[in-house]
Amino acid sequence: MSLIVDAHEDVASNVLDYGRDYLKGAQAIRAREAGGPVEAATGVAMLGLPEWLAGGVAVIFGTLFTMPERRRMNPIEKAYTTQNEAHVLARQEFDIYRRMADESSQIKLITTLAELEAVLKTWENPAPPPDGQEDRRQVGIVMLMENGDPIRTPEEVETWYEWGLRLVGPAWTSSRYCGGTREPGPLTDDGVKLLKHMSNLRMILDTSHMAEQAFFQALDRYDGPVIASHANPRTYTVNTDRHLSDDQIKALIARDGVIGTVVFNRFLLPDWNKGDPKEAATVGTVVRAIDYVCQKAGDARHAAIGSDFDGGFGSQSTPMGFDTIADLKIIAPALAEKGYSPDDIDLIMGGNWIRMLREALPS
Repeated sequence: MSLIVDAHEDVASNVLDYGRDYLKGAQAIRAREAGGPVEAATGVAMLGLPEWLAGGVAVIFGTLFTMPERRRMNPIEKAYTTQNEAHVLARQEFDIYRRMADESSQIKLITTLAELEAVLKTWENPAPPPDGQEDRRQVGIVMLMENGDPIRTPEEVETWYEWGLRLVGPAWTSSRYCGGTREPGPLTDDGVKLLKHMSNLRMILDTSHMAEQAFFQALDRYDGPVIASHANPRTYTVNTDRHLSDDQIKALIARDGVIGTVVFNRFLLPDWNKGDPKEAATVGTVVRAIDYVCQKAGDARHAAIGSDFDGGFGSQSTPMGFDTIADLKIIAPALAEKGYSPDDIDLIMGGNWIRMLREALPS
């Protein structure tokens, strides 16, 4: 079984906003939220420690996501109006990941190469242990900031790095650093400075949500590793700046970047809307998006998974066959049916993200 790395999960913001206990798992969360306002606002929960383990999800990129007040989606979510407020919210989310690791021996925060390798070593035998034996497998969390506003000055990214942050996506909508989804614009002067400080630390730049103008400016200026943690080919979905044009896909490939496919019907089908049938999309629809990136590259080195599960949508908005994060594993046999080799499947399911982390993390 291929080890899975999922490059985008909004774990901490869901804990902060909705009180979800991901150590207990998706099924326990569902029982607690059934028919209530949280389920109505953000969908049926898909994430949790039991499901990560059951699905062979060895590493996730756990976001520090903050919502600007002007784009608040529901009244339950916490949002900010100033950078100081954004900073406080992101620090609270940071502390949530720390607390999860303190409370469970099966959650480990990854900030160094040694920590990554230690987590992967626990998966040398990916099968669950026999009844009565301790499960020593661990799920590693690498922290990714989605929306750069909690970084109050460009120089402050160095402090965040010391705390454990390893990836930064400067935008969600526009931020002080650049234009973003539905709010186009270039890199700001502070955005240019932020990239310089990130480069000195060899942090990974996540271009997801960056406005197209800012995206290309960033790739021209940034000499460190670049990815799109959760972004789909624009050709198969709504033609907006939330998704990647062919030119953007080719630019990321040219930089040896990796692109994580979002497993969300709205981002896989152009006419799908909330409330439409789940089964309108299938695992084949997911593979189509992955294959598009591979065909543009001519290899499987640049395609991966960035599910965005629990990122404002739930299981009813994902393709048929996907109920929780444990079901990411069904992508592998679908890739095999498409003609992908075992080695290429291993790359797509997690190997490409592992390569990026091995190249970027400090020893």
